[in-house]
Amino acid sequence: MKTGIIGLGLIGGSMAIDLRRRGFAEEVIGVEAEPVNASAALKIGLVDRIVSQEECVKESDIIVLAVPVGTASRLLPEVLDAISRSESGKTVIDVCSTKEQLVNVVRNHPARRRYVATHPMAGTEYSGPWAAMPGLFDGHACIICDPEDSDPQAVELIEELYNVLNMRTIEMPAVSHDVHTAYVSHISHITSFALALTVLDKEKDEKHIFDLASGGFSSTVRLAKSSPDMWTPILSQNRENVLHVMDTYIEKMNAFREAIAEGDEEKVRSLIEEANRIRRIIR
Repeated sequence: MKTGIIGLGLIGGSMAIDLRRRGFAEEVIGVEAEPVNASAALKIGLVDRIVSQEECVKESDIIVLAVPVGTASRLLPEVLDAISRSESGKTVIDVCSTKEQLVNVVRNHPARRRYVATHPMAGTEYSGPWAAMPGLFDGHACIICDPEDSDPQAVELIEELYNVLNMRTIEMPAVSHDVHTAYVSHISHITSFALALTVLDKEKDEKHIFDLASGGFSSTVRLAKSSPDMWTPILSQNRENVLHVMDTYIEKMNAFREAIAEGDEEKVRSLIEEANRIRRIIR
């Protein structure tokens, strides 16, 4: 099994490490548009070789698109075009955080059934080949979207791939995926970005504000370190769902603001106790 990974950042690089170490891929070849990142990925051993996109598709049994979703929307039809010409039973996956627009781009492509839309729900706030790490995916969920639109053999192969990465797979429609990720991932990043901007504004006047920052602040704002190249297209492509979640979030913030402004301690307590119900879901 030869695996080609287009995009050697945190997700692509971490996948390359474990697929080879755990014996799924005999060889891992990579495509990386940024020369510095390509050199680093090769030097630190994420991949066996750096090749062109054309060579990657030609040589690989599985092609992984581990690039920002805007780039993936452009590359996916190109890769499927190449697969159509090869007639070799290759399989293509992506690892992007939004799905509806991506699957719509290739809905009527003649090689659509060789594409499996996936989203491994794992990551950190860091990016680039230096951020790649073994075991990143262990114990996390991977969503496979619209599996009925892919060849059963391709889906089975990709389920095996994620099993090697110690992930549990969940199937759902791409539309549902985008709704759920808006709630559990996208809003978390937006609030972290907004909090960072708020504190940075205050820091202009209060030079010691970061000296007082504790672990709670660091864990809340850590997502603000995330790459704008990745998150700008995600928030754009999932605009409607994200806006709905933001409206709900602002509504809850206003409820807290009103209760605090009125000195209504009972209301504040009630809101906190209601929020505490999250303990039943997240431990």
